[in-house]
Amino acid sequence: MVDNSYFCSMLYSNRHSNKMKTLFRRLGIVAGLAAALYSCASIGTLQGGPYDEDPPVFLKSSPTAGELHNTKKKLVLEFDEFIALSNASEKVVISPPQVQQPEITASSKKVIVKLNDTLKANTTYTIDFGDAIQDNNEGNPLEAFTFTFSTGDRLDTMAIAGTMLNAENLEPVKGMLVGLHANVADSAFTTLPFDRVGRTDSRGRFSIRGVAPGQYRIYGLQDADQNFAYSQPSEVIAFGDSLIIPTMEQRMRHDTVWVDSLTIDTIYHRGYTHFLPDDILLRCFHETNYTQRLARSERLTPKKFSFYFTAPADTLPLLKGLNFDEKDAFVIEQTTGRNDTLHYWIKDSLVYQMDTLRLSLSYLYTDSLKQLSPRTDTLNLVSKQRKKTEKELEKEREKREKELEKKRKRGDSDTIQTVFLPVEVYAPSSMDVYDYLTLTFEEPLTSIDENAIHLRHKVDTLWEDMTFELIRDSLDHKVYNIYPGVDWQFGESYTFEVDSVGIYGLYGLFTDKIKKDFTVKKQEDYGAIFFDVSGIDTPAFVELLDGQDKVLRTVPLVDGKADFYFLNPGKYCARLVSDTNGNGKWDTGLFAEKRQPEEVFYYWQVIELKANFELNQTWNIKDRPLDKQKPDDLKKQKPDEDKNKNKNRNRNNS
Repeated sequence: MVDNSYFCSMLYSNRHSNKMKTLFRRLGIVAGLAAALYSCASIGTLQGGPYDEDPPVFLKSSPTAGELHNTKKKLVLEFDEFIALSNASEKVVISPPQVQQPEITASSKKVIVKLNDTLKANTTYTIDFGDAIQDNNEGNPLEAFTFTFSTGDRLDTMAIAGTMLNAENLEPVKGMLVGLHANVADSAFTTLPFDRVGRTDSRGRFSIRGVAPGQYRIYGLQDADQNFAYSQPSEVIAFGDSLIIPTMEQRMRHDTVWVDSLTIDTIYHRGYTHFLPDDILLRCFHETNYTQRLARSERLTPKKFSFYFTAPADTLPLLKGLNFDEKDAFVIEQTTGRNDTLHYWIKDSLVYQMDTLRLSLSYLYTDSLKQLSPRTDTLNLVSKQRKKTEKELEKEREKREKELEKKRKRGDSDTIQTVFLPVEVYAPSSMDVYDYLTLTFEEPLTSIDENAIHLRHKVDTLWEDMTFELIRDSLDHKVYNIYPGVDWQFGESYTFEVDSVGIYGLYGLFTDKIKKDFTVKKQEDYGAIFFDVSGIDTPAFVELLDGQDKVLRTVPLVDGKADFYFLNPGKYCARLVSDTNGNGKWDTGLFAEKRQPEEVFYYWQVIELKANFELNQTWNIKDRPLDKQKPDDLKKQKPDEDKNKNKNRNRNNS
């Protein structure tokens, strides 16, 4: 079906732009002659003329735009000035998609496209250049330029449009394929290339042109292997829940011609064809990989080796030493709590001093039938840390002896330098009322003498001992948290101390004496934000975010309320997660089960909180579309238009 209004408007735009450009160039010549005459009578600095801000104008092509029964695989498009191509491999999208990569080049005032795939019969081809075509000098892009032809006797001109967002954080997704399948079976997405494709821009917007009437399934795909199908579990995907049925309607546009900034000359009413749907919203995600296998093993230092699995497991793998005794030989650290990342700290010095550890590892892995089956691998673990030679060790001994000799000559009584167990202490001098102390070590511990740890509260002029809880972190066994037995008091002073040799590491080192003084912030230093949420009918939780989209705190939504107390002054944002399964975390989708990822909503503005203030925010999560919710200040994917404006501004100021 041919939409004549589309071609008429394109030709009108090109001719109008061409005439205006010619007029300005003639005026530029006259102005240049006048400037040359003036320069004969005055001495000054040479100044460049104004930058050309007009994009290239399309003049003609072979085959012609919209040509029917075309058999040419080489396309030549001509423009009114020298042009260049910007990231053509990323920006130019051809429908139907080309399995063999086309050749797209710029030469002088021409763009040449060579299609390497066989042309399909009775098919409309569209080449969407996006903003890849630019003038050669200033880089002004020709926006949204599309070239179309057909191999049959009909030109399909229907189009659809929408927006792609990251399902977890509503970030616009740039450069992702969006495709249509006329085959509405779910298997088409995993076995067949798309029928029609588009690509998202910097705002996450996409359009698919040259669509024939009918019904379609729509999908998003980060196509790692460029086969236009979901064939690898590592690929990010999106899918629509309902069928897409392209339609069109006639609309009226009002164009106003102004005499000046206050006076209207003429208002033109122009009819045009608008294509629907134009508001499709897709949320992309990465499926959780449930394929169990050993991804890699490593031994970065002699004292520790690690296993990394592709999916969590219910049990630990079975390890057997082939050149050492594995019984009670390790401290096992499960850094994720899911048995998919395991670190083995070797206790016995005779074992970790071995250059190569030979062992067998038995675990469950996913076979070709997607079933868990037992598997045993034989591994040789060689330390990545190079063992020092005798010569290097001798040099180190000589260096230490020289240092000790210098100390003896200076009369230093302590000539033996004690090496202590390194520890990082988190105890900020200005402590938040809800915070706690943390000790982080470089290796697992053998013992902690809790009697050597002291937490004291200053009452008047006296220091009083406090009760506390010392709890090892559930994920990282090298981290210990210290919680006060009673709540911190606003504005009060405290001290934290650890006696020397109170903590003993796995490899024989003790900690040095530790002392940290701190004061808890005053109540008037804080503010609070209370959210009154509506529009949600599932279990949910609300995350308080900083200006970098980082989660600061999480509270469950109870009776439509989410309250955040004791907040430091600053700027905050909020995100709500519809926790449909009630597990307290955001869950991704699963295409095989047609399960979409859990919904996420953003509070639409940045909240600025001052000390000693309480803010009450009314939040209807569905009062605006998802692509209009996330504040621009939080978005890491900025629109290309903004970048181009800054570029032009800098260029004009230079």
